[in-house]
Amino acid sequence: MTSDFKKKDWSGQKRPALTATQIVAKLAHVDGWQLDGDGASVAITKTFRFANYFETIAFVNAVAFVAHTQDHHPDLQVSFNRCVVRFNTHDVGGLSVSDFDCAALVNGLLVTKAPA
Repeated sequence: MTSDFKKKDWSGQKRPALTATQIVAKLAHVDGWQLDGDGASVAITKTFRFANYFETIAFVNAVAFVAHTQDHHPDLQVSFNRCVVRFNTHDVGGLSVSDFDCAALVNGLLVTKAPA
């Protein structure tokens, strides 16, 4: 298991909200994620598509593992061949570094095949 998946505990740490400039800079480093909402409900979201329900649920379970280890839980919208993942940090009323760290880890769950 990599060090990225060590259980985090945010109970004794304060996560500051990111500024608009910081959000734009971090968004450029998480492929496919978009801003959604505004104010305290601002979030980053990404839609992941799959061939079937089994693959979708396997992905959801992997996201749950990441969320548990990071102690940062997204909203998930799950359907037959699609899952929308939405991260924000409720206790800061916006986005924090945790949202972007988790987005990068979720992106890393899907390995694309190298060209033959």
